[in-house]
Amino acid sequence: MDAERQIKEKPDALTLPKLEGHVKFENVSFSYEKRRPILKNVTFDVKPGETVALLGATGSGKSTIIRLIPRFYDVSSGKIMVDNYDVKVVKLKSLRNQIGIVAQETFLFSMTIKQNIAYGKPEAKMEEIIAAAKAAKAHEFISALQSGYDSRLGERGVTLSGGQRQRVAIARALLLNPRILILDDSTSSVDVETEYEIQQALRALLKNRTAFVITQRVSTIRNADKIIVLEKGKIAEDGTHETLMEKKGIYYQIYQTLYETQKPIIEAASERASLKKEETE
Repeated sequence: MDAERQIKEKPDALTLPKLEGHVKFENVSFSYEKRRPILKNVTFDVKPGETVALLGATGSGKSTIIRLIPRFYDVSSGKIMVDNYDVKVVKLKSLRNQIGIVAQETFLFSMTIKQNIAYGKPEAKMEEIIAAAKAAKAHEFISALQSGYDSRLGERGVTLSGGQRQRVAIARALLLNPRILILDDSTSSVDVETEYEIQQALRALLKNRTAFVITQRVSTIRNADKIIVLEKGKIAEDGTHETLMEKKGIYYQIYQTLYETQKPIIEAASERASLKKEETE
């Protein structure tokens, strides 16, 4: 707690205005340790509202990219620009307040569900909390609990299933309404019903905001505006699902492997979505 922060603001740091969500990496290199580069001259441009899926093997640099955007670390060389502001010259609070993060390991506190959803916005009204929960497909299971939104969770949310914890975390992010979203998606297998609910929640979360997603969910990857495949800290391939599949390179191989693994649950979830559509019509 007393350790000095390594990331420091400049004395004349600027307060970021409300962001559009334009993110650019310009020849970014990064090392946690000297002589062991994790990223090497990474360059890409993400327009406001685009969803980017980051793919690659463990150690390829995916997690490093999403840690550099909110400036948890500083780049070794190059620049990260957000709406034409270098992240190094802005106030950290004004940057991080506009970035929502849904981590792979969802951290919920030993407090009520209502307090967990409103953790980043404690002044939120009850109707705002319920609206966020509905969009995250969490309202139904929360309402079924004995004390509803006032139900107290165990440490780290142990009283909820993995899929339920993830949807509470998505509701928390929706309530903050960030312009930039970082989603380190859980890769744990879930049942068809939960998969369908999570996909609906993700659709609401990604809408109209710039998003960086580390995921192995085929449906999320396929629907991304841009896919970046990393290999040993460099961009090996980038483009849309269709263009990368035509290349039949690294992405094609990754996608085929993921699809075969997830095929039963994808088909069942697709059938579930079709039935739901028929019911509403």
